[in-house]
Amino acid sequence: MTHQYVCDGRVRDEELFCDRIVGYLYSRIREQAPAVFKAVISGRASSLLGFLNYDLPLGARLSGAQALIRRLGIDLGECVEEAAHYDTPRRIFERRIRYAEVRPMDESPEAVVSPADSRMFAGSLSEGAVLFIKDKFFSFEEFLARRQWVEAFAGGEFAVFRLTPDKYHYNHVPVSGVVRDFYEIEGAFHSCNPSAVISEATPFSRNRRAVTVIDTDVAGGSGCGLVTMVEVAALMIGQIVQAYAEEGYEPAEPMHPGLFLCKGQPKSLYRPGSSLDVLFFQPGRVAFSADLVANQFRADVGSRFSDWLGRPWVETDVRVRQTIGRVVTSTIQD
Repeated sequence: MTHQYVCDGRVRDEELFCDRIVGYLYSRIREQAPAVFKAVISGRASSLLGFLNYDLPLGARLSGAQALIRRLGIDLGECVEEAAHYDTPRRIFERRIRYAEVRPMDESPEAVVSPADSRMFAGSLSEGAVLFIKDKFFSFEEFLARRQWVEAFAGGEFAVFRLTPDKYHYNHVPVSGVVRDFYEIEGAFHSCNPSAVISEATPFSRNRRAVTVIDTDVAGGSGCGLVTMVEVAALMIGQIVQAYAEEGYEPAEPMHPGLFLCKGQPKSLYRPGSSLDVLFFQPGRVAFSADLVANQFRADVGSRFSDWLGRPWVETDVRVRQTIGRVVTSTIQD
């Protein structure tokens, strides 16, 4: 069964990495050997799988690296380092790019940008909204875990960004503002493969994740209220490294309350594999781009999410720092 998405207005088939293995794991193994399944999605197993897949050298022959780069469709011309640097899968997946040049950003204060090169869909926590979806990809209360933030974002909007293994694995800041809270939640390492997502109830709520709450209603902020960015670890992601940089990638610093984040700058890095970001917005503060919403309801796209939900639910390929929405109400302080 294929899984399709929209890229530049065209329908594309996605090459799902290890799709048969993931399908077998989430059907046969989960049902017949639950102890084995639990072990596979544990932190220890995820780190081991990551090492075996990403840290073993590709050998002295540059052709090994080049073959992997070609298969993933990576443009080394975007990268900061020279081609010879990419001699292991990990170095390839943790590549740095000249993002100011190759991922240009709309500098308008009202623009909200994508945090990652990813496949995106939007949703709403309000029952009256056309994008409303309840307790499928995550249980909202369990996902954020802290009551004050659950209450702050109740009835708001969200967007999910699924990073596939071929993507650039740095996350960037989607809005400008001050960090009000940062915390990490322990959990498992479920795969973000669509087959795994639709077979496991609210899987994102069960994975290890890092939560950053950003107040944008401050001087120099984006003016769209509170925004929460959740980075979710997945199978073979051993670590989410918080590494905010005001320029380039260095010097980098970890998240902490009081830190001002500038839109479009690097925020964190996934140690490689598949993973995803989720953004939450307060009610009525952001309007998602019309083309992204229209793509989501296309009936001519063979999305596994559509089959699962019984209605069109289609992802769009977006690039980091690309505009995904606009601020509706601005309350920026002078």
